[in-house]
Amino acid sequence: MNHLSDWSLNCPIPISADAERISLAHGEGARLSRRLIAETILPRVASAEHTAFADAARITTIGCRLAICTDSHTVSPMFFPGGDLGSLSVFGTVNDLAVAGAYPRWLTLSLIIEEGLPKVILETVLDSVARAARECRVAIVAGDTKVVPRGAVDGLFINTSGVGEIVDPTPPGPRAIRVGDKVLVSGPIGRHGIAVMSARGGFLMDSTSVSDSGSVFPVVSALRDAVGEHVRAIRDATRGGLSSVLQEWAEESGHSFALTEASLPVTDGVRGACELLGLDPLYVANEGTIVVAIDADYAQSGVETMRRVAGCEQAAIIGEVQPAGISPVTIRRSVGPPRPLDEPSGAPLPRIC
Repeated sequence: MNHLSDWSLNCPIPISADAERISLAHGEGARLSRRLIAETILPRVASAEHTAFADAARITTIGCRLAICTDSHTVSPMFFPGGDLGSLSVFGTVNDLAVAGAYPRWLTLSLIIEEGLPKVILETVLDSVARAARECRVAIVAGDTKVVPRGAVDGLFINTSGVGEIVDPTPPGPRAIRVGDKVLVSGPIGRHGIAVMSARGGFLMDSTSVSDSGSVFPVVSALRDAVGEHVRAIRDATRGGLSSVLQEWAEESGHSFALTEASLPVTDGVRGACELLGLDPLYVANEGTIVVAIDADYAQSGVETMRRVAGCEQAAIIGEVQPAGISPVTIRRSVGPPRPLDEPSGAPLPRIC
């Protein structure tokens, strides 16, 4: 990346030719490192209780059970319709905690920065991190910064680790799924993958697809309050899309999943892009959409609960659990008998999160 245009990475703000840039010295632990942390990072993301932003945070709990997760984020480009690397790094970890039955409380933030990255891009991403953390009501309590030589990473990578308090009732998981259970989805599928593809390739610029990147905690919390003890399993359908989640559940539960294509919520933008590119929305990534397995008697109540949550108005019942068959997952298309839904061997688009 030797040219200014290469560094823009779809950044929504202009970058001047003489913009301040990150150097290797910013990652060496000396004066420039301290200045970068004190002047650029801490003012944007540190919580009031953890302004020191130490390598390890001391956190007082009240004897509760904790959930812990970690995730690395390398989305390319950094900025895409509906989100960016900064907000995605927060939402991705918060969502992992939420679907595990936890109330997200604390995050750590680790930055791996490529030498030469314009400082204004780093500031823009960190501002987005801070906004997302405030939205999710999580505190960023510890972190780390490394600067690596030009070409070692693609601009900026972020790792976030999360800690949350387990809240009962928690979903017991896919091994609790029973024949007859229903499968729900909280909204239209495939939006994130198509949004990133649009931003990366430039050939879908007329697409109306916007990423669903966002926190799933509100919809998970609403489900827990309304029908929590009847929910078997919840997952956020990220890499590999909805199909990947159901393939995993089929293996763990020992049952099969039968979907109905007509019930799947898909936006016109995603449908059109998938038809153009020869993709199936079931395999395309999401970043703010959950899949739920629930007792059939409470499926309608569950989907009505989800539809009352902002952003989940198109939640739907999309299938049911059946005894194990030849194929772990099947789908009934518009015509003909149910057909096997093959497990994806890889993502149709790499580096989407």
